[in-house]
Amino acid sequence: MRATIEGTAHTVRAIQAILRAGTFEFPRVDRSVRMARLVRQAGPFAGLVRAHANNGLDRPAIIDHYGTVTYAELDRQTNALARAWRLDGLGLGDSIGVICRNHRGLAIAVVAAGKIGARVVLMNTGSAAPEVAGIAAREHVHGLVYDADLAANAVDVAADVRRYVSWGCGPDRSLDELIATNKGDVVPLPSRFGGATLLTSGTTGIPKGAPREKLSPLAAAQLLDRIPLRAEQTILIPIPLFHATGFALLIGSLALRMTMVLQCRFEPADALRLLAEHQCDAAVVVPTVLQRMVNLGPEVLRRYDTSNLKIVLSAGAALAPDLCRSTADAFGDVLYNGYGSTEVAIATVATPAELRLVPGTAGRPPATCRIALFDNEGRRITEPGVIGRIFAANGAGFDGYTDGRDKQRIDGMISTGDMGHIDEHGLLWVEGRDDDMIISGGENVYPIEIENLLADRPDVIEACVIGVPDPDFGQRLRAFVVPTPDSARDADAIKEYVRKRLARHKIPRDLVFVDELPRNATGKVLRRALATQDADG
Repeated sequence: MRATIEGTAHTVRAIQAILRAGTFEFPRVDRSVRMARLVRQAGPFAGLVRAHANNGLDRPAIIDHYGTVTYAELDRQTNALARAWRLDGLGLGDSIGVICRNHRGLAIAVVAAGKIGARVVLMNTGSAAPEVAGIAAREHVHGLVYDADLAANAVDVAADVRRYVSWGCGPDRSLDELIATNKGDVVPLPSRFGGATLLTSGTTGIPKGAPREKLSPLAAAQLLDRIPLRAEQTILIPIPLFHATGFALLIGSLALRMTMVLQCRFEPADALRLLAEHQCDAAVVVPTVLQRMVNLGPEVLRRYDTSNLKIVLSAGAALAPDLCRSTADAFGDVLYNGYGSTEVAIATVATPAELRLVPGTAGRPPATCRIALFDNEGRRITEPGVIGRIFAANGAGFDGYTDGRDKQRIDGMISTGDMGHIDEHGLLWVEGRDDDMIISGGENVYPIEIENLLADRPDVIEACVIGVPDPDFGQRLRAFVVPTPDSARDADAIKEYVRKRLARHKIPRDLVFVDELPRNATGKVLRRALATQDADG
């Protein structure tokens, strides 16, 4: 009975969030009904774009380095590409790999794949050629869309895979050519949604495929319940669309008839220019992107009018308390912190009010989502402050990896692979990956606490702490610190700073100054790469 009541409450809350955002057009309820039917049949990409075309929507859909493409143009261009792909023998049940940066070519490929019922596999632009070839083989890719400057990444893909260039000049046919030589009138939609496969970040090995074969009609509430995104806003997306957060915002933006401003290659001053030029209402970032924007300083920030910015959604990595405060100083109370993973999608969201109260928190679950903490024996943790393994569930989770493996599940929830605790306010705190925990002298150490403390220093931009082998303690702590340009780079002073604030076993024995931390294309720190560096850098 209790589960039924809670489920009904979540459903009501989700519907309220979706209506509040303006997803459905009132009083034209008939349009909303047709849109829901098309999405159920052909999936969120093809279904939404077709519905908007049927309703005569002609506002800008995408603004990128090419210019502007409207919703009507997006529908016609994807019709033409779908027709060309069908002539090439691609169709229902096939897989199309996409290895593109942020521009209209990626969105066009994803929507066109939906119109022929093909499954789209979103690949990381930072993957090396052998990795791309291995993923393409494992995911049974029949067609591959790639940027011309990423041709070397795709060179090892099997010869029988059909290839298409999405941007730039290359040896294969371009999407522009296929669109120009085929009719853009309406094409029949497939009988079912082909699905999409996202790839994990690969920080602990070869990226795994996390398929999305179905999507709850209430899944949009994950974004809309605690984040005030609204219909027909303009949003800057400088983070990769192949990333789970970018993918979610692509769907959400289409559903809300938003204008997406895509930044192909992130550059902080250019991101500010785009925010000002297009009077963006929202932006989605990862912490490293946000940090680089804030680091430009007040003098540069004042050159750009970002007064229309209402939402900055950060996701993909832990948000340091110092960055929460500096973002508020730069842009006002607009920061939202989203926590989740490729497998579970969004799990929690922290609002600006919560980040003011306790900077760095991951917040609470939005509608349709739930979380719980469990110990190593699978017992549920309910006491505040006790660290446990984080499990989550919602309407957009996956059913297992494409290679047959799965994440651990308890009580219908999936392991995120992270450790965390819930504080006295009922807010989630993420301590880090369960395999990031360092055991030094028999004591458990979670790096994020030390990293956040180091980042609070005015002479430190960011830091990463790892465990390295030690003959006496098993592991000792090594901190990699990115100093500010005016830093004295005094390792002893920094260690003393930690010693005064944390327990003895949390003090880094080694401290290495570096110009930057190694990261993958989605902004996550590559701790394994740091582990190969010597203590002298």
